[in-house]
Amino acid sequence: MSARQVIQVGTKTVRPVLSLNEREAKTRVLNLYKAWYRQIPYLVKDFDIPKSEDQCRAKLKELFMKNKDVSDIRVIDMLIIKGQMELQESVRMWKQKGHIMVYFKPTEEPKPKDFLSKFFTGGD
Repeated sequence: MSARQVIQVGTKTVRPVLSLNEREAKTRVLNLYKAWYRQIPYLVKDFDIPKSEDQCRAKLKELFMKNKDVSDIRVIDMLIIKGQMELQESVRMWKQKGHIMVYFKPTEEPKPKDFLSKFFTGGD
């Protein structure tokens, strides 16, 4: 087996999920962010959550910035697909208020210190 054949066997070409290049993936991310941003006033009103629109927008930005260092286009596309599914479930009211409030749990609520508080919150 020649060196060229060994290299061809060792490398595998993968098909793109949605985006063909980084620019296209970035455009999809921005479109998803804008779609979520536009839906925030309706989600706050429909789910009657005890958060302001500004708090929800800050949380949206935080969640998107959490994945800012992802560079693999296939991973970005999968995150976009999951984000679109979450948005669709929220808009169609397939979620409940508790599902929306889970996004605020790690940063808004203080971590429990004693055993019973940890037990009731399901913490470690």
